[in-house]
Amino acid sequence: MKYKILATIVLILSTLMSVVGQHEPIKLGVVGLVHGHVGWILSREAKGDVALVGIVEPDRVLAQRLSDQHHFPMSIVYNTIEEMIAAVHPDAVAGFSNIYDHLSIVEACAPKGIHVMVEKPLAVSLEHAQKMEALAKKYHIYLLTNYETSWYPTNLKAYELYKEGAIGGLRKVIVRDGHKGPKKIGVSAEFLNFLTDPVLNGGGAIMDFGCYGANLMTWFQDGKRPNTVTAVTQQLQEAHNPKVDDDATIILTYDDAMAILEPSWNWPIGRKDMEVYGEKGVIYADNRHDLRVRMSEGYDGFTEEIFKLGEREVPFDDPFALFAAVINGDTTLGPFDPYSLENNMVTMEILDAAIRSAKTHSTVLLK
Repeated sequence: MKYKILATIVLILSTLMSVVGQHEPIKLGVVGLVHGHVGWILSREAKGDVALVGIVEPDRVLAQRLSDQHHFPMSIVYNTIEEMIAAVHPDAVAGFSNIYDHLSIVEACAPKGIHVMVEKPLAVSLEHAQKMEALAKKYHIYLLTNYETSWYPTNLKAYELYKEGAIGGLRKVIVRDGHKGPKKIGVSAEFLNFLTDPVLNGGGAIMDFGCYGANLMTWFQDGKRPNTVTAVTQQLQEAHNPKVDDDATIILTYDDAMAILEPSWNWPIGRKDMEVYGEKGVIYADNRHDLRVRMSEGYDGFTEEIFKLGEREVPFDDPFALFAAVINGDTTLGPFDPYSLENNMVTMEILDAAIRSAKTHSTVLLK
């Protein structure tokens, strides 16, 4: 009898714990449909953590096209963010506008206590980023930045191996990101329009893909700002990108290490990869799932271990699951986690310095 009573108690406690761990779905508004990544949320299957309650998009033709494709009702589409907030009272907003409009999204949401997640980079400029940071802190909202590479299991494994001391002290990191160019890969007209606009995007490849490496290096360096930033940009596809750069190299120096970031719209094959060099070995995060670790032996010899990694655990496998988990208090981001505001303010400092460096043909000192 006592075993039956014990089993009943365990079942009741388990059920109570399950109920306590559950939350009502986060009421999410989407602002803008021009960003090519918006399909992530529009096509996301229901998981019980997020409920799409409203969309802001003044371009009704665009909204109707995506409504036909993703089957959301046009009745939830509003012309302004103020209309959407008044109608559906979202808990949070995901920005899929051009990058310039990130500031106006935070200006509308922060005073109402509405949390915000934007697509990378955080802002179109350091000035905009500083205004967004001030609003987020004043009104105590979460302000996250979504990078695809934030949820690459290879990047997490590389970070963990480095922090464990597997390759010794950090000496050099090389991050390469990009593709053959937005025009060549066939992005939508709306997406292409702002990506190649120096005002709406803040630049070309240097902003679009330079932010990835700056974000990852800030994470690896625990938020430490580089001492210097040196950047060179080129325009190799003038016909496709007449107003912005499409190729860049950014060099960051730290007290004991260097980073070389290579954002480009001229890679013949799309890539997001990273090489992390230590005193004793090197970690190659070749893509989202494939990672290699080589340990030095003699002059040019090495041993190699190869990893084929599965997806990260929930909620770190999906930006919207993570957004909901942070809002609900189920997950706390580290101070310089790739999604965090702290990290992305340093990232914006790096991008700002890189743009200034490229324009002036000189090295910018941050320290």
